[in-house]
Amino acid sequence: MTALSFDEDGVDVVYEGTEFRLEKTLIEEATEKSYPDVTDHEVLQIVEENPSLNGEPRRIADILR
Repeated sequence: MTALSFDEDGVDVVYEGTEFRLEKTLIEEATEKSYPDVTDHEVLQIVEENPSLNGEPRRIADILR
């Protein structure tokens, strides 16, 4: 399971026991969207090759409220 923790500057990720950070600029470059408009599903797709996408995608702007 992958854990994502969002803040204003990026995402802390725990993937297969490894912790790392995806910076806001990296996410924007990878998705070609502004950070608040990126969804949690899109971030998960950056981390995992074939993620299990459950539920509705949520925009980062909505998560940070």
